[in-house]
Amino acid sequence: MRKWIAGALGAAVVVGAALPAAALNAETGLTYHGYVTMGRGEVNVRLTPWNKGMSRVEDATVRLRWSKALADEQMLPGGCARYDASTVLCRTGAVLPMGEGREIHLRVHLADTSTDEVRMEIDSLWGGGAADRNPASQQVLALGTGDRYSF
Repeated sequence: MRKWIAGALGAAVVVGAALPAAALNAETGLTYHGYVTMGRGEVNVRLTPWNKGMSRVEDATVRLRWSKALADEQMLPGGCARYDASTVLCRTGAVLPMGEGREIHLRVHLADTSTDEVRMEIDSLWGGGAADRNPASQQVLALGTGDRYSF
């Protein structure tokens, strides 16, 4: 069983489901490129989904998970929702085969503003009939210096 994000991300409902037969034929390969900066407990992320596969991605969900807990209150952009204490989910929107999607920009605040580093993990959750045959997770370590760390 794979975990999926069902329906609109605003609800952020996770359900278990087997892949439909049609999904096995729709091969994609999402990766994310961008950067992260951190300073005074605020983490700024800009990322763009890239589809390395031969099938169009109608919509997917990028999961951003931090090694530190996030502050209780967050101002997240449309298409993004808080999942748990250290995770935010964002819709990618459509991504053409061998192409890039729309840029996602968000700022989150850490619960502990005195921390001097945070690790961010980036991966995809699937729905809508697409299957990633080579799922990948990316990680980036950001120091609280305000410097830009690319991934």
